[in-house]
Amino acid sequence: MDFNTLFNLNTFIEFLLGISLSAAAGFRVFVPLLVLSMASVFGHLDLPSEFDWVETPQAVIVFLVACLLEIIGYYIPWLDHLLDIVATPAAFMAGTIVAGSFAPEMNPLVQWTLALIAGGGTAGLTKGLMNILRLTSTGVSGGLTNPILSTIELVIAVVLSVLALTLPVVAGIFTIGFLIVAIQRIWKFFFNKLSAQANEVNS
Repeated sequence: MDFNTLFNLNTFIEFLLGISLSAAAGFRVFVPLLVLSMASVFGHLDLPSEFDWVETPQAVIVFLVACLLEIIGYYIPWLDHLLDIVATPAAFMAGTIVAGSFAPEMNPLVQWTLALIAGGGTAGLTKGLMNILRLTSTGVSGGLTNPILSTIELVIAVVLSVLALTLPVVAGIFTIGFLIVAIQRIWKFFFNKLSAQANEVNS
């Protein structure tokens, strides 16, 4: 295997790792940041110099506290909807950051443009689908099933974050498949909503 092939393969794996962590941010904003920080502090990852702040014990503590507060908040009735409003742009930002951290050799403009599109877009789509599922869950059960949904989100966020660092190709395949489903479900949700509004106007 020549150098160019190896470089392309490594770049592809880093891309899969980045979008997988970004997708995890769509489930829980601070879980992938905590996993990323812990992995770098314990020497499993070597992040670029602009992310040195992530590779500190202080960052681990901050992300851990934020992660615990986020987890607890999603188990408090109605606060979960408020968190969704705040977490949606936060997930986009977190997805952009983690994706950007795995493209250190690129031109900065290209690096952050791709991070916005791939990382932020992945996190945004993931969070958008989960927001729709939470609204549906609240409408059907009055919010009684929301804790179950919150637990599923948390488990997926943890598993996907760890899987991204250990088996990035597997995590990437899962993420791409999930994104396809997310796009279909979000499109269907808004299409049905527009159709219902059109029917109301016509009637």
